[in-house]
Amino acid sequence: MRIASVLLLGGSGFIGRHLAAALSRQGIALTVPTRRRERAKHLILLPTVEVVEADINTPGVISRLARGKDAIVNLVGILHGRRGLPDERGPNDYGPEFAQAHVELAQAAVAACRAAGVRRLLHMSALGASPSAPSEYLRSKGIAEQAVLAAEDLDVTVFRPSVVFGAEDRFLNLFACMARFLPLLVLACPQARFQPVYVGDVARAMLAALTDPAARGKRYELAGPSVYTLRELVRYACEASGHRRLVIGLPDFASYLMARAMELSPQPLMTRDNYYSMRVPSIALEPFPFGITPQPLEAIAPSYLAHASPRERYPQLRWRARR
Repeated sequence: MRIASVLLLGGSGFIGRHLAAALSRQGIALTVPTRRRERAKHLILLPTVEVVEADINTPGVISRLARGKDAIVNLVGILHGRRGLPDERGPNDYGPEFAQAHVELAQAAVAACRAAGVRRLLHMSALGASPSAPSEYLRSKGIAEQAVLAAEDLDVTVFRPSVVFGAEDRFLNLFACMARFLPLLVLACPQARFQPVYVGDVARAMLAALTDPAARGKRYELAGPSVYTLRELVRYACEASGHRRLVIGLPDFASYLMARAMELSPQPLMTRDNYYSMRVPSIALEPFPFGITPQPLEAIAPSYLAHASPRERYPQLRWRARR
């Protein structure tokens, strides 16, 4: 099946930026909705991209935008919900923020496909996603997976990445930035395990799946070639940015207390739900799909972590600030 036009939900984000560029290079027309057009202005320069102001959480909006499209791609996801509530929920529950961003939006994408006659749907999940996972993030992602894969009248493909890295990421860049100002880093959940995957490889896999009939009804795990603990990743980010720092890992209970304290911030770096998520190893059990050899962290990260001066970091910082 030829794909000529795509509705890209979450296209203004980190992964969305790279996927939009990959799709545009193939001449595919993209519609990228965003609440504030200013936040997606970096996409306007792409020749086949149309950025429209719209609230995709409003009933009927996704269906309207999907008319005439050949596929919908859903990249929307959040890491933090309402603070102070995780311990008050049951094991199969999750907060309204996760419900809206993950479950309800996935259901709306399925409904929009049916209403607009769109058969192809690509959906972004996460490694470890399960309705019985210990965190609201992973539980809601797991329920969303079930919702899209249950739509047997559609051609659905689900992607489950580990933590994604790249020049604009908010993971390695965060630790590299902290290393510039702090003499030591105190780390919660230091033994949490990840298999970081390069954002360009994620975009390549999604592009390959879009027109591959064999990808329909499948779930693909996306992970890099190596597994690291969180402590190892933080040390690497510090060293690659030119700042050797002492990294102190906290024991489990102290990690929980740190997460609980940090979630009181207006923009928390970590919450109790993140703590619960990191108890599930973010590791792939399957090889990278579509014959793609994933890039190792060490081949990519130094190019954006080891900038010689603040001036060289300026374009990246502007993008992250949506300016």
